[in-house]
Amino acid sequence: MAVYTHVPAEDIDVFLARYDAGRLVSAKGIAEGVENSNYLLETTGSSDNDEGQRFILTLYEKRVDEEDLPFFMDLLDHLGARGCRVPRFIADREGRRLQHLAGRPACLIEFLTGISVTEPTAAQAHAAGMALGELHKAAQGFAQQRPNRLDKAGWHALAARCGSDLDQIEPGLAGRVRDELAWLDAHWPSDLPQSVIHADLFPDNVLMLGDHVTGLIDFYFSCTDIRAYDLAVTHSAWCFSNDGASWFGDRAAALGNGYSEAHGLTQAERDAFPTLCRGAALRFLLTRAYDWINTPADALVTRKDPTAYLRRLDFYTHADAAELLGA
Repeated sequence: MAVYTHVPAEDIDVFLARYDAGRLVSAKGIAEGVENSNYLLETTGSSDNDEGQRFILTLYEKRVDEEDLPFFMDLLDHLGARGCRVPRFIADREGRRLQHLAGRPACLIEFLTGISVTEPTAAQAHAAGMALGELHKAAQGFAQQRPNRLDKAGWHALAARCGSDLDQIEPGLAGRVRDELAWLDAHWPSDLPQSVIHADLFPDNVLMLGDHVTGLIDFYFSCTDIRAYDLAVTHSAWCFSNDGASWFGDRAAALGNGYSEAHGLTQAERDAFPTLCRGAALRFLLTRAYDWINTPADALVTRKDPTAYLRRLDFYTHADAAELLGA
């Protein structure tokens, strides 16, 4: 279970007393996610709603900088006000959204219905593409910016920190990463439209009921970067088997069509898309490799296989935009 900070139920009940949310009925740790500690709370209901309610309690661990939280809060308020299905941060009776609990920054967050799919269908990929396009449209006018700490400079830094240990994951991987970084340095686009992006829209961050998206969650990598790069990250997550060995062209075409219907891609974005996908694959290859090298085998979190993204990277190296977007 990916809960790093365990909070007694009585402490959660005291925490809830700051809100008009009712008394705690149950608190269950959520296994999904690797960045923070999350609990699903059920309460007796508020003064405005005598029915039971559900909330998410999130305690922020080391990877989320407390100083970034106001950016995430304001972004979700902006998106929600424009019809995006995102979970908003809930303020207590004194108007505070950021709290502290068990020595960690903590927030009470709106609960959204839906489930995360593990093997998306083409129809579900289409819905995810539309939801991402709608997110990008809704993000227009959001004035705040946050740098992407996992951009090209971040990839170089991660590769240096992994060093020759990469070869313990896959023989020759250190050289492969070095060559790919050099190629991306030479070919990365510099003039494509930028906006606030999600930057982590994996299937487990999309809530669905059937073929319909009911929520987009986990915005803790959101930042300002190339808009089409967000689609490339999503493409890498939705269009392959989990191990990266199988490519699903029907999902890719559906994802691209859904995004195009909701937002659209310029010709320059289409032309650069294979390069953006290579960057997305390298980003997750490196973060997974770093965690693989530095996470003890007996840790609470299951390490994710970096070679699943090496296989994606190999595929993207020889793919063109028409193949990737189904055009």
